[in-house]
Amino acid sequence: MPGPLNGIKIVELAGVGPAPYGCMLLADAGAEILCIERPGGALTATPAPLRIEQRSRSSVGVNLKEPSGVELVRDLAAKADAFIEPYRPGVAERLGLGPDELLARNPALVYGRMTGWGQDGHLAERAGHDIDYAALSGALWGMGRAEEVPAPPLNLVADFGGGGMLLAFGMTAALLEAKTSGQGQVVDAAMIDGVASMMHFVYGMRAAGVWSSERGSNLLDSGAPFYEVYETSDGGYMAAGAVEPQFYALLLDGLGLDPSSLPSQFDKRSWPEVKARFKAIFASRTRSAWEEIFDGSDACVFPVLSIDEAPRHPVLTERGVYVDDGGLIQPAPVPRFSRTQATISKAPSVPGADTSSSLVAWGIDEARIDELLDHGALFDDR
Repeated sequence: MPGPLNGIKIVELAGVGPAPYGCMLLADAGAEILCIERPGGALTATPAPLRIEQRSRSSVGVNLKEPSGVELVRDLAAKADAFIEPYRPGVAERLGLGPDELLARNPALVYGRMTGWGQDGHLAERAGHDIDYAALSGALWGMGRAEEVPAPPLNLVADFGGGGMLLAFGMTAALLEAKTSGQGQVVDAAMIDGVASMMHFVYGMRAAGVWSSERGSNLLDSGAPFYEVYETSDGGYMAAGAVEPQFYALLLDGLGLDPSSLPSQFDKRSWPEVKARFKAIFASRTRSAWEEIFDGSDACVFPVLSIDEAPRHPVLTERGVYVDDGGLIQPAPVPRFSRTQATISKAPSVPGADTSSSLVAWGIDEARIDELLDHGALFDDR
């Protein structure tokens, strides 16, 4: 069976980071997406391994500086269920591809916008990256150990969690509503909003008085000895996440510790002392030895795998968490569906590689395509 979004048609203006990741999720789930690439754009010279997020959709090369190229994109949006742009506020409007113009031609269109700071406000025009949105939302402050500077969480928190996933959710929700109402709308997805949303749990704990603003002193930020990473004798690492008392008891059992010899699990004053004991014990054996000790246990203790090890781990291999698509190891489509499974329908295209064939499939006359190619409004890098 095709994916659950089969039949949904989306026009995407190419970008980098969160918007293409959100489109990858939608495309893996079955949406038919035309990615509009500009000549000389950011992806033109990008090697294939760096374009995994461009998978499962077609690449159409359009020169948006040519009025006829812009008009073509307007015509495609009129045939689509949704349109997604990744630019700073006002750029799409200056191109003649803003929501007012496109919704006037297609009132049921869902228009998605992916930015860092949102469409208005005094930071709306400012550049930013994952680390900046994590910083201003309060998330970055809590990442790291006591008396150390905050640790950047790769670019997973704002770009992909607070950005791309938020966009995919917003588009899916608005598309569902449009099928009922017959009316489109604008989805304003901002990374600063997404990161703040994911911080709900921490703000709740802070309001309840059980989360300190002192970094590395709390339950989930490396303050607790039972929620920490420990080095092993061979330079490996084990991650312990035994928060619940029943799991903590199993952690102590694996470490060979008598619970009666330790303070209460949630006595924060004792955490540094207990952590020192755990550290010394973990350092006495190899990572593989600890893996064997905790194998089959609910102590919530697992090895910290490198990015090269993870795709080969038996559990991840068994579930198919990573797949080999054309020789490129990459994460499998998510989430899993019991009947309409998401799939990688297409490897990332060279920018503009699908221009003519995709436009024909969307009902654009071949004579018009040839004329646009002759005038430089299209490029086809087959």
